[in-house]
Amino acid sequence: MSLKANNPYRWKSWQVTGIGVSAIVSLFLLDLSLGSVKISVPELLNIMAGKASKQSWEYIFFNFRLPKAISALLTGAGISVAGLQMQTLFKNPLAGPSVLGISHGASLGGAVFVLSSTALFGASFNFQETLGSWGLVLFAVSGSFLVLLSVLFASARISDGVTVLIVGLMFGFITGAVVNILQFFSDPELIQNFLVWTFGSLAGVTWSQLQVMGPIILLSLGLSLVFSKQMNALLLGENYATGVGVNVKRTRIRLILITSVMAGTITAFTGPIAFIGVAVPHLARLLFRTSNHKILLPATMMCGMVIMLICDIVSQVPGSQTTLPLNSITALFGGPVILAIIIKNKQMKGAF
Repeated sequence: MSLKANNPYRWKSWQVTGIGVSAIVSLFLLDLSLGSVKISVPELLNIMAGKASKQSWEYIFFNFRLPKAISALLTGAGISVAGLQMQTLFKNPLAGPSVLGISHGASLGGAVFVLSSTALFGASFNFQETLGSWGLVLFAVSGSFLVLLSVLFASARISDGVTVLIVGLMFGFITGAVVNILQFFSDPELIQNFLVWTFGSLAGVTWSQLQVMGPIILLSLGLSLVFSKQMNALLLGENYATGVGVNVKRTRIRLILITSVMAGTITAFTGPIAFIGVAVPHLARLLFRTSNHKILLPATMMCGMVIMLICDIVSQVPGSQTTLPLNSITALFGGPVILAIIIKNKQMKGAF
């Protein structure tokens, strides 16, 4: 497919953008209104204007609902762009943070941060109390970076894209084994907290954590937009990229760093979010009918925000007091998309 958007669809792209922005605003308000205590949209507007009819609603809104909804926007945009960058870097439609083991690497970093201090040093030392949110980010980003670097090193020696995915899955199993060992030697209360974290949730993100998470994700997304031209060149092959003046090695390292930081930071605060990074870029390509990253990157951000808000709304089971694990909802969305990609690619190969 051409890197340039086809002119017959340009009007449709603007239309889809308008619908997407409207959907983000509507879903954002709906996400704020739903929960164990339902708050109507008019009342939400009153709370924002400082005219809340109930003080308890104002407390719920500002301390729980608003940071959770903002986290959904940041998580949806960040994890989706991370997936798009991996699909471009590895030239594989099934590449993504969860499939390539990047999220598992971040989980390992989080497990080392949460579990290993007591396992190695006893109850007298705790990484969380000593290093705080920045320490959690540092450990998670380091884990995701090491796994991604290992997968990239293996891909340089393997030409088959499916084998590269299998390598990523193997790294995921290895990191999972290390996490299990850490759990075996850790305090039962820490293990329980870690298991809940692995289910994925936006509800636990606080304002103090958003002060760390927000700037990192926004800066990473901004850098991704800056490198859209280089990603377009990589999409056409390394020889073409070199011919137009792109330093392929340097660009690869930069994309690895940006992806590791985004995936690691998001995983640190929300837990591993599966399938979104693989599925959303394909949804953006389908809606905007382009492979041009100057269009595709913001389109992927927008689609990621919409999908993550929908998943968060569904996870709350409107009308009940139950909250489902976020990973269960993202799997219900992303799983069928991945299956459709596999079947489509199989059919295309069978046609030749």
